[in-house]
Amino acid sequence: MIYIIPTKKGIGVELWGTYGDLNIFHQILGKFWNDENASKNLGFENRDLLLSSFSYEIRKAKDSYRLKREENHLYPHEIAEYFGARFSWVHILFSMSAMKYNMQFYETNKLDIAMILQLDFWLEKAMNSYDDVGAKKLTPFINDVIHGSNEYIYQCMRTTNLEYFLLGGGKRAFRKLPELLRRGVYYTDEYDNYHNELEEDAKRLNCKASELDINDDHIDYEGIKW
Repeated sequence: MIYIIPTKKGIGVELWGTYGDLNIFHQILGKFWNDENASKNLGFENRDLLLSSFSYEIRKAKDSYRLKREENHLYPHEIAEYFGARFSWVHILFSMSAMKYNMQFYETNKLDIAMILQLDFWLEKAMNSYDDVGAKKLTPFINDVIHGSNEYIYQCMRTTNLEYFLLGGGKRAFRKLPELLRRGVYYTDEYDNYHNELEEDAKRLNCKASELDINDDHIDYEGIKW
């Protein structure tokens, strides 16, 4: 069974499962991105950038290149090997929003839906486990508050993620996260202002807004205390 727990410093979560659990999730996730036939849908290529990074971490986790530990299993004296990966709150919330939006373009089965519900359950549990006060304003973002069809969803995630990392973690940063996430909420001033900024930058640089990225070379991601 896949489960999610908060990291100690509140930067994000650890997603854990057996090899079989993560392999199934990776296969399900793969159904809903990287499809040339769907590229005509608004923002699909941008969502692909987001989901590819999410899928990459899941694949690395199941292949034992991220976190690993042994846990007592259902039966006495049975030890199961679990594998995991870390995701910031921003990364996993935006990734799930993109995945859910893309699912409407495909035929889904009960296993696909069960996996999404399982992730929703554990993500909400992780939020409340870390800080039930901050979770009250953050849990709505699990349920489609972030605009999944945002044609600049990858850029929005990257910018918001950087700002959240710069806050340094902890409950104070966690409780500020809903404000940062408003950039990804349709019809908000933050959403409109961010889109305008991207399009102005793209015009100045003579490129598409969807091709822009942020410069975060000054952030020591390896040294971050999660």
